[in-house]
Amino acid sequence: MIKKFAIKKSACVTVAVVFGLSLFALAQADAAASSPAAAAATTPNAPSAAAAKANGTKIGTLSVEQAIAASNEGQRDLEALSKKFEPKQNELKGLSDEIDSLKKQLNAQQDKLNDESREKLVKQIEAKQKSFDRAAEDAKEDFQNQAGEIENKIITKMAPVIQKYVTDNGYGLLLDTSQTWPRGTVILAGPAMDITPQIVEAYNVQSGVPAPAAGSVAPKPVRPGTSPASKPAAPATKPTAPATKPPATTPPKQ
Repeated sequence: MIKKFAIKKSACVTVAVVFGLSLFALAQADAAASSPAAAAATTPNAPSAAAAKANGTKIGTLSVEQAIAASNEGQRDLEALSKKFEPKQNELKGLSDEIDSLKKQLNAQQDKLNDESREKLVKQIEAKQKSFDRAAEDAKEDFQNQAGEIENKIITKMAPVIQKYVTDNGYGLLLDTSQTWPRGTVILAGPAMDITPQIVEAYNVQSGVPAPAAGSVAPKPVRPGTSPASKPAAPATKPTAPATKPPATTPPKQ
């Protein structure tokens, strides 16, 4: 079986960029609010939002990718996307099974086949393999693009929630742990510093999207080229990338 692929790196980068720009925009707004002209219009004894952030001393961690996937909105939209791609998933599985069957046929009969018949079967397998690879890659890219759009939409709305939480709770530094070291910058982070659950809860309240029905927690979205039977039960994190080829078999004798 072919294993699931994650949102492609470019989509993750886009999410990170959107997240960063969203917080940058909020910071710019706070900076404007704390300008001399704005300060003159506020109560002298009331600290500005920028001052509150500057005075924060706590350090926290947040898995942005996990927060998106675990939110009610993320579960709903990514599961809907998974269902949308189920026909393509089944189509690819059928083609993969067909290729696997031909390979088994070749392995079982290659000693009985003459050179012409064996070469014909090998070429048939190679042609179907190329068709599978192209179809799987196209479906994978299409899925990744649509999943990236969903994630970007959610993180754009989630950024103000994150900003408010860190400001209200005295955080001066927040690190994203979506990518583990050495790909990510955080080498080690204890669970006591993780505010992902709190951000998910706060965002669920703001979004108004109801939680999945009791007893029917939405599974992780299944990407094209994966087996529907292999879907995990909980959408805690994004799945990993699958291979785009059917299982390997013993190469035919030439």
